[in-house]
Amino acid sequence: MIAATGDGKTNVAEDTHKVVRHQAAALALQGHFLKWQCRARQNAMRKNAGKPSVSMCASVVLADVAPVQIIFLINKHEHFSTVPEFRHMVLRTNDPKKRYDSGLEFLAADYYQDKEEFTDQITALFGAQEPLVSYLETHRTCTLEFNQTRQYFSLPCEVRNLDPSSYLYQATLWHNQLFNPSMPPGIQVLAFKPDWSLAVAEPGPP
Repeated sequence: MIAATGDGKTNVAEDTHKVVRHQAAALALQGHFLKWQCRARQNAMRKNAGKPSVSMCASVVLADVAPVQIIFLINKHEHFSTVPEFRHMVLRTNDPKKRYDSGLEFLAADYYQDKEEFTDQITALFGAQEPLVSYLETHRTCTLEFNQTRQYFSLPCEVRNLDPSSYLYQATLWHNQLFNPSMPPGIQVLAFKPDWSLAVAEPGPP
């Protein structure tokens, strides 16, 4: 929308400034979320043997279904991909403990050091016959609520079921195989893309 001035002319500069400011706020919120996620996951790897923390879980909020708690992953941009390293650690041994230990060591180093290396598309892995997947495929949207003691995020998201050949599917699959020795057949991976212009954070970016 272009604002009208008192003399009937349109104020393009003011409208452009509002758009830029709105975009900057959305990007700041995205960066705030990724920084929080990176810090929480690095702490889990370094201090809690990789055990998922509350920060890694979100409630999937739907219009007519009770909220469901899901563990999510954040993923590197494809040009920062570590899929080959994940795959190598999984395939080089059949010992679940060795896989776990090598994955933990890798992720506890500097994997989560730079939030700029991460895409804002969050992923989650599901079994072959998961009813929630069918629901989300049909509706294609949901809200994710992350709620830790001192931080809250509400993220309206678009949802899509990933093709097994896609980068985010592969990143999610190999990451999970480091820590889950009994991966069920026919897994599905969903990607959640937040609309940062509608997202809410309490507290917000500094």
